[in-house]
Amino acid sequence: MKGIRGRVRRFYQRQGRRIRKAALILVVLVLGLPLLLTLTYSLVPPPGTPLMILRLFEGEGLAKRWRSLEEISPNLRFAVIAGEDNHFCSHGGFDFASLREAWSERQSGGRSRGASTLSQQLAKNLFLWPGGGFLRKGVEAYFTLYLETLLSKQRILELYLNVAEWGPGVYGAEAGAQAHFGKAAAHLSSREGALMAAVLPNPRRWAAGRPSDYISRRGGTLQTRVQQLGPLLDCAR
Repeated sequence: MKGIRGRVRRFYQRQGRRIRKAALILVVLVLGLPLLLTLTYSLVPPPGTPLMILRLFEGEGLAKRWRSLEEISPNLRFAVIAGEDNHFCSHGGFDFASLREAWSERQSGGRSRGASTLSQQLAKNLFLWPGGGFLRKGVEAYFTLYLETLLSKQRILELYLNVAEWGPGVYGAEAGAQAHFGKAAAHLSSREGALMAAVLPNPRRWAAGRPSDYISRRGGTLQTRVQQLGPLLDCAR
């Protein structure tokens, strides 16, 4: 009987050690991997993103060229903030006022609009899979905290502009500018920058170089908004 009890006790001890080891590995992955990736991308350009790999396996090409923030026209930098996240320079990763407005619209049965900040979009584009769901949104928020804590606003914007999708197989401001306007991202005009920003909600449906009436109007709206934002664009200058 004592022998059986001893074997049972040793069995549970081994299982306990395995559980503790698995828990430790999980904690290291949950805490360490986001930290490692964020610190790495604070210094070097990301080689790719999950979306790029997915599209590549779907048969699309992969056009991308890294450009520093200074090599990307302010016309595009400002227009992207005007179109996607007016309070990018001042929030800590989440625009709670926009989230409350979006929630109110949804509760009242209106058309729900997106409230993701550029930092949240970068977390999704840089680290995660496409699509929605509460799990992915939760992980996105977790990565957003790392980005906002460890990176400057300039680096977040630089990364965003270099990994954003601007058409099938086209990623980043430089590849987007070349594909749609045949010029470097540094030389985009106010109108061209606004049109590129205007298609970001759905760059696979709309083309900045061949704007629909809607995109043309939205581009004009963004040009006007850029003039109105003033100090809200300071971190992108």
